[in-house]
Amino acid sequence: MEGGGLSEEEEESFGHGEGEEEEEEEGDEEEKPLSEEEEEEEKQVLVACPLTEEMLKEGLSLLCKIGNGLAHAYVKFEAKYKDLTDISLLECFIHLRYVDLSENKLQDLSPLSSLTHLLWLKVDGNLLSSAHMQELPYLQFISFAHNHIKNMEGITHPHLTSLSLKGNKIPTALGLSQALYSLRTLELRGNKLESTAGLYLPKLKNLYLAQNAIRSLEGLEALEQLSTLHLRDNELETLDGFSSSMKCLQYLNLRNNGISSLQEVAKLQVLPMLQALVLMENPCSDEANYQQEVLVQLPHLKRLDKEPEMEVSLQSDVTE
Repeated sequence: MEGGGLSEEEEESFGHGEGEEEEEEEGDEEEKPLSEEEEEEEKQVLVACPLTEEMLKEGLSLLCKIGNGLAHAYVKFEAKYKDLTDISLLECFIHLRYVDLSENKLQDLSPLSSLTHLLWLKVDGNLLSSAHMQELPYLQFISFAHNHIKNMEGITHPHLTSLSLKGNKIPTALGLSQALYSLRTLELRGNKLESTAGLYLPKLKNLYLAQNAIRSLEGLEALEQLSTLHLRDNELETLDGFSSSMKCLQYLNLRNNGISSLQEVAKLQVLPMLQALVLMENPCSDEANYQQEVLVQLPHLKRLDKEPEMEVSLQSDVTE
């Protein structure tokens, strides 16, 4: 492939991480989703707005060598907040590697199927009802945040490392392709998930599932390389489902669920590398000596909730 993969500088400049730990813990309010009626109304009043040559000229940047290095082409395109409904003109720009079409009115991404060198794609805030795309061999990052997507079928890009489907209407993880061998980060915050079943992603490292309606943890034993798991603002009442095969999990956020008994914490003893646990805003966190009780059951924790001064004193209490 021309130009290779994303460099560290490119990943940084293009905002490669949705849902970082700090953002999750700050508790930022999510955009209020449109109702079914509002979605239909928005589609009905859609005014055709195709991508024009003038918009193309404005949005193209980052001139790079291509092929044998004797020719050059623009490899980045950005067109945000343009009310675009048609991007057919992009079909000819086969050397594009970075494309940002956020905050438009797109319902169809098929013109991107010819962009076989694409590495990075952001289409947040459009009218997409599906994430299905023709397989792109080098695509590493996609963000479909805040669309109207209702399933995860048709995402098969073999080198994809980061996928964001934040703020959609997805009720189940079933249908996510097991062919996503390279996926390291999956962002599903703010959907309609009730279970974790279907996440068969053995190389996944970061999983963001906050602000769903998850009541049961299923299939987690397949996530052997997972190091970060966010389950804040769900409906968990028990902690069944964790497995000793999750030998890399270090950070677990369970804030604002329905865990009422501290006895549930003992089920986390199967996680040998767990270092940080957020359990605040659960009913059990109101119990007397809550922090001490947790640390008795999980003595290897280095951090409990978000108060570093408490962490130090609690750790000393446990070790004395």
